[in-house]
Amino acid sequence: MQQVFRAQPLALGGLAATAAGTVAMTALHLLPPSDRIDPIRRTISEYALHETAWLFNLAVLSLALGALAILLALARAKVVRPASLGGAGLLAWSAGLTAVVYFPKHNWTVGPSASGDIHRVASLAAFIGLPVAAIAIAWAWRHDNRWRVCALWTLTCAVAALLLLGVILGAFALQPVTGVRWWRIIPLGAVERGLGIAEVATVFALGWWAWLTQRTGRSHPGGVEGNSVALKA
Repeated sequence: MQQVFRAQPLALGGLAATAAGTVAMTALHLLPPSDRIDPIRRTISEYALHETAWLFNLAVLSLALGALAILLALARAKVVRPASLGGAGLLAWSAGLTAVVYFPKHNWTVGPSASGDIHRVASLAAFIGLPVAAIAIAWAWRHDNRWRVCALWTLTCAVAALLLLGVILGAFALQPVTGVRWWRIIPLGAVERGLGIAEVATVFALGWWAWLTQRTGRSHPGGVEGNSVALKA
C-alpha cells in the first residue's frame, strides 16, 4: 500500500502536466500572433520560429515531463517495468520532445543543418516510441478483467497515432514515385496535428490507467512475478 500511495501523486502530476502542455499548445493555435500560422500546411514546430517560441517550448516540455511522471507512476504501481519496451518507448517520447526544444525546427530553404536533422530524428523517435510503448503495455494486460477497458482505450489511441504517422512515412516513401516533395503530397500540418492529438490522448489514457490503479489499491494486475507477459511491457 505504501508503494501505491507514493505512485498516486505521480499519476496526478503527470496528468496535470500533460493537460497544461495541451492547453498551452491549443493557445498557440487560437491566440495572436501565432494564430496566423496555417495549421493545414505548416508543422507544429513552426511555432518555435516566432516570438511565441517560449510558449511552444513550455508546452512541449510540459508534455515530456507529464509522460515521465506517468511512466514513474506506472512503474511504482508495477504496471510496467522501466527496463522494458513499454518503459523505453515512454522514455523515448520524453527525451525526443526535450530534444525538439533544444534543437528547434530548421529553415531548410537556407541549406542543411545538423540541428535540423537532430530535430527530425528526435521528433520521429518521440512519435514512434510512445505508441509502441502504449501498445506493448496494453497488449500485456488485454486479458486482465480489471484493466481490459484501460488496455483497449490505450491500444485504440496508440494505433490511431501509428496510422497517422504511417500517412507521413508513406508520403516520404512515395516521393520518388510521385516526383512531389513529401511535405506537399499531404496536408502535413493537419496530419501532424492529428498525430499530436492521438499521441497526447495516448498519454492521457496511460495516465488515467495509472490513476485508476492507485485508486483501487492494487499494485499490479495479476502480479509482476506471476505474469511473464507483463514483464515484457
